[in-house]
Amino acid sequence: MINELATLRSGKTGRFSSWDTAGRNNDSWRIEPGETVVLADIKGPGAITHIWMTQSEHYRECLIKITWDNADQPSVLVPLGDFFGLGHGIVNSYQSLLFTASCKPERANQFNQGCALNSYARMPFAERAVVELINESSAAHRQYFYVDYETFDEPQPHTGYFHAEFRRANPFGGWGHEIRVNTPEADIVNKEKPAWDNNYVILATKGRGHYVGCNLSVTNFQGTWWGEGDDMIWVDGYKWPPDLHGTGSEDYLNQAWGMQPNAFLRNGSSIFEGNTHGYQTSYVFHIENPVRFQKEIKVTIEHGHGNHLANEMSSVAYWYAERPIPAIAPPPAHQRMPVLRDNQGNWLYDPGNQCTGKTIALNTEMQALKRQWAEKP
Repeated sequence: MINELATLRSGKTGRFSSWDTAGRNNDSWRIEPGETVVLADIKGPGAITHIWMTQSEHYRECLIKITWDNADQPSVLVPLGDFFGLGHGIVNSYQSLLFTASCKPERANQFNQGCALNSYARMPFAERAVVELINESSAAHRQYFYVDYETFDEPQPHTGYFHAEFRRANPFGGWGHEIRVNTPEADIVNKEKPAWDNNYVILATKGRGHYVGCNLSVTNFQGTWWGEGDDMIWVDGYKWPPDLHGTGSEDYLNQAWGMQPNAFLRNGSSIFEGNTHGYQTSYVFHIENPVRFQKEIKVTIEHGHGNHLANEMSSVAYWYAERPIPAIAPPPAHQRMPVLRDNQGNWLYDPGNQCTGKTIALNTEMQALKRQWAEKP
């Protein structure tokens, strides 16, 4: 990016925004419950270069939707806050290379407060780009926004289409949530097809492209350390070992000895659980080391070693693909909402809020280790 800053190119720069066309200061749009509005409809070839949005609520209830080249389905369909790297409907200030957020210090680490959100991920397209916002809340939503873009006479060569999708497991179906991380009773064998089948899935898609990173949010019900889960990334089909096999959750997120309350250009904590009583959002971007695939990719991570934990987990995967691919549909709004605490700090488990997915079946080793843990003095 920096080395291209002085390069002169033919093309036009444009912007869609929420400015008040009457010339007054009412520079936001009101989006009614259940309404979908088009924020930008751009004729290509071109590229979205920057998105800025600010609002005071509905970070999980609203979805950002982006459709490329008149495709039947969107390639981006993600809750508003999560798309920009803030999980749980919590706001905070942080900076990364692709996304940033900014809020007043007194509003940091709280639900539904005013916050500015920015995306700098480049998003090329050949024919058309449509950016929409869907309000799935029960109240009107007030949105300020910019969508900045460039258009060209001809499509840019060798560029992929930007994709993002949201996944959630509330709770993840871990086999031994009562067992503390880094104890002998959690140290099961997890490899080969059980790992492929049981790990938390960040991304599973087909086609040709490259994966450029994710954010991962955890609601830490157990209250100890939620990590030690190895990342396992399979490229172009199953084999053992996977093409990329890591050593632990914080290691994949480019930190160590747990997560720290810092945010760097390529990795860090946009929300730190020590400041939020149990809510964490971490991110990692593969800027210099994208994971390239020709046919398919499956990006996974264990939740706790061997998937023994049963905290809430959600994620957004980011990748570029050769052609527009449909993003999976996120859970309905009521199943995206954060798990809250009461005034005594107890988690308020609501069955209507849950989307559990797969529950890991106990094998002989798991059963023996659960008994061993239960018998500890």
